[in-house]
Amino acid sequence: MNVIYPLAVPKGRRLCCEVCEAPAERVCPACTVTYYCGVVHQKADWNSIHEKICQLLIPLRTTMPFYNSEEERQHGLQQLQQRQKHLIEFCYTVAQKYLFEKKYAEAVPAALHSLRFRRSVYGLSSVELVPAYLLLSEASLGMGRIVQAEEYLSQAQWTVLKSTDCQNATQSLLHRNLGLLYIAKKNYEEARYHLANDIYFASCAFGTEDIRTSGGYFHLANTFYDLQKVDLADTLYTKVSKIWHKYLNEHYQVLSQAHVEQADLLRKRFVNDTGLDEAQEAEAIQILTSILNIRESTSDKAPEKTIFVLKTLVMLHYLMMNSFKAEEYAIQALNLAKKLELSDEEQSNIEELLHLISAEEEHPIT
Repeated sequence: MNVIYPLAVPKGRRLCCEVCEAPAERVCPACTVTYYCGVVHQKADWNSIHEKICQLLIPLRTTMPFYNSEEERQHGLQQLQQRQKHLIEFCYTVAQKYLFEKKYAEAVPAALHSLRFRRSVYGLSSVELVPAYLLLSEASLGMGRIVQAEEYLSQAQWTVLKSTDCQNATQSLLHRNLGLLYIAKKNYEEARYHLANDIYFASCAFGTEDIRTSGGYFHLANTFYDLQKVDLADTLYTKVSKIWHKYLNEHYQVLSQAHVEQADLLRKRFVNDTGLDEAQEAEAIQILTSILNIRESTSDKAPEKTIFVLKTLVMLHYLMMNSFKAEEYAIQALNLAKKLELSDEEQSNIEELLHLISAEEEHPIT
């Protein structure tokens, strides 16, 4: 039974909707510890994140058992906190993935879960809350709710200002989201200022050539592209492509060498690995596909750059074990290389990628 009967609720206890915090009228029948104001929010939460964490919520939202000693009690609290920290990161990654896939409404419930667990573990004023505020801000921007996005960003900014130990990575995320806000408001001067700060803080945290810094370059390139400063945008798009190409090529070379040395012995396909989580893979697809679309629209000016992005996408999808997409991009790159009559070496490199993809399809995992 999904409906809550008011008389069955303990006196003084207020049940709130998981999504909007309005008075609850329904309960999840599977876990019986999650409440909703109605069917709409129940379905939204289920489709976003609840289906994935339903049973994990039961031990977190039920009364702790009686312990015989203080040592046992402390151990129980530590286990509880570890479960909460696991869900913080899991919900955060799921919400990020939705954002990169432009599924903004689906990202909101997952981001709210991450925020609630962060509050429970770190407190109401901790800088650890900032990443969740930024997820909610970006989701709000994606849905066109600029005022709501500004509210979340204000909370994030205020939390950072009060903190004495805010890390560079968090500062980078804050400025990136502020940049995206000003892009949405067509205030490109402020957008450039914040995206430049994003790149600075990300470079301090990870280095100038890291994939985690590339997002700042990418959004700054989009800003210049919107301002029709094509040369500046082109330089930054090239830099982003090279960063991702270098990262993926390192993983690809390791895997291809392993095939050469051991595939004949094992007679089976290796398990591919990008070294990225699901959100980072979604970000890579979004960034590289966007750059490819721009390159293709101007392919008559720099076709080699289009081929370079195609090869990068081939490696990404190959490492993600998506042979169909990898082959599609490889054939596209090879056809373009032949059309342009590029060097035999360039065509041979693409053909080598195609050969390896075909070998993967012929020897599935056993």
